[in-house]
Amino acid sequence: MLTGPFALIVNLFLVYISFTLCRFIFVWVNHSYYPDLDFAHTLEMFKGGLVFDTSAIFYTNILYVVLMLFPLHYKENRTYQSIVKWLFVISNSLIIWMNLIDTVYFQYSGRRTTGSVFSQFANEDNLLSIFGIEFIRHWYLVLVGIGFAIALYKLYRTPRFKKEGNLLSYYISYIIALLIFIPICIFGMRGGIGRDVRPITISNANQYVNRPAETAIVLNTPFSIYRTFGKKPFKVPAYFADTAEMEAVFSPIHLPADSLQMRNKNVVVLVLESFGKEYIGALNQDLADGKYKGYTPFLDSLVAHSLTFEYTFANGQQSIDGLPSVLSSIPRFIEPFFLTPASLNKLSGIGSELKKKGYYTAFFHGANNGSMGFQAYARAVGYPDYFGREGYNNEADFDGNWAIWDEEFLQFFAQKISTFPQPFSVGIFTASSHHPFNIPARYNGIFPDGEVQIHKCVLYSDYALKRFFETASKEPWFDNTLFVLTADHTNQSNFAEYKTDAGRYAVPIIFYTPDGDLQGREETIAQQIDIMPTVLGYLGYDEPYVAFGNDLLNTTPDKHFAVNHNNGTYQYFKGDYMLQFDGDKSIALFAFKTDRLLQNNLLGQVAEQEQMEIELKAIIQQYMMRMNGDKMTFE
Repeated sequence: MLTGPFALIVNLFLVYISFTLCRFIFVWVNHSYYPDLDFAHTLEMFKGGLVFDTSAIFYTNILYVVLMLFPLHYKENRTYQSIVKWLFVISNSLIIWMNLIDTVYFQYSGRRTTGSVFSQFANEDNLLSIFGIEFIRHWYLVLVGIGFAIALYKLYRTPRFKKEGNLLSYYISYIIALLIFIPICIFGMRGGIGRDVRPITISNANQYVNRPAETAIVLNTPFSIYRTFGKKPFKVPAYFADTAEMEAVFSPIHLPADSLQMRNKNVVVLVLESFGKEYIGALNQDLADGKYKGYTPFLDSLVAHSLTFEYTFANGQQSIDGLPSVLSSIPRFIEPFFLTPASLNKLSGIGSELKKKGYYTAFFHGANNGSMGFQAYARAVGYPDYFGREGYNNEADFDGNWAIWDEEFLQFFAQKISTFPQPFSVGIFTASSHHPFNIPARYNGIFPDGEVQIHKCVLYSDYALKRFFETASKEPWFDNTLFVLTADHTNQSNFAEYKTDAGRYAVPIIFYTPDGDLQGREETIAQQIDIMPTVLGYLGYDEPYVAFGNDLLNTTPDKHFAVNHNNGTYQYFKGDYMLQFDGDKSIALFAFKTDRLLQNNLLGQVAEQEQMEIELKAIIQQYMMRMNGDKMTFE
């Protein structure tokens, strides 16, 4: 006889089998879209799909789990169990049918259906006829769907309860089972265990695929709908009725000159966790009446031999905003790009563009491979080789919270890239300058605490960078390399200037070449999304691409700008001013260079305001239009 917990396991296993069979059916029906699938890669995607299946299955069945395991022996009767059975059969039949429906709809949409489907077809009055036609065309899938429902009903296992049994044993076993299953459900819905695991989203499917279309194999439709339902898709504003007029104001299409000569320099992009500009003494020589030293002695020395800019900004406030901005020139508007259905769009990046020119590409992050969705994103934008905590393979150097300590992982980084063929384009995301603000015990007392908790971590990570450059400088590839250093976002601040709406986005942007080709400090604006076009421009990349930033080396300062989205408000930096715009109207304008605390709102008092509004509207509309239309690559 099956007790409640064992019956529950068997019944959920039936749903897992059903989802896997649906995935087989999906591939079979849509095999023409995947002509190059091999067994090993298909198996990888099916294994990855189990993570998304688990999330969808537990979201759907959480009520069923509670009803099955609720410790009350009075529920063990035929009527109650019949109700619970029908709840299970109906709810799981529905999500299985969603998968089968998408097996057909994929041929029109090219992706799994998301929560936006409800608004997408809200005004259509011919859906019944369309579905009727497709039901007839795909009658075999209708029969398969009915077959799944019948199988769930027939194979369902109802728990048995002996009235003469020991009630104490019943309550103890059911309470224990409930206490075990609830966290399992929560972890299953999130997609993993641990605080460094964010709830998985549809973009995480990129971790298992070689091209965007394959994400439909990894995902399942219920998961895609659950994860996006209620989240407003990017809405294209009607600022410009004429597309040509909009593109005359702003276009993200970069068309390099035909005469460019490609220089095959290596590219190393270092994204430094939480390294706000505030921490770097060389970039803040006027702070504390010129007495401020900062917490980055090595970076200070590097800045003296690098190209930097006076006003440098992040395009978001989270790690998951930083990578798309740095590597793909995609700012964060409304929601983190990773968390939107547009994350499955075709994307370009420094890696994918340089792969066209024969570059080897790879990305490094010392946390678990699935952490923050970085592996999935990196793979989607041209970094198929990924090295994380698992690749490092020495738990003795794990910081106990997030990742491998920066010092050890940056040494691993230097040693590993020395084995890569040249030219290469590689990136790394550091981790140690992060909450809970710990450093290796051997450095306690060596790196002082500073004014805020993160300062000692910045000192440690700066030392780790120093050691990395010492190691790298001895390698033959070093002199032929462009190094780009920036941060994903800011963190704890000590100075009032860095606690403002502008200061909270101030991060370093540093271009360093050992041969001294790039040096100086330009009195202009720069932002994370400028990195990709600047790198490609410096290398003489000669193909068109999409990027929302500027090539800082080949555009005049009057064209430079920065943009970010601050809690529902767009911020646009241009010239001497920062405009704040709520999507409908401007709400503030500050002379951010001189009014560093943003105390004097100049709205309506500055002639430049009107043109800034026009330009910002063009950027927003281009962004929304391209996100919704899957136009983030040049075609």
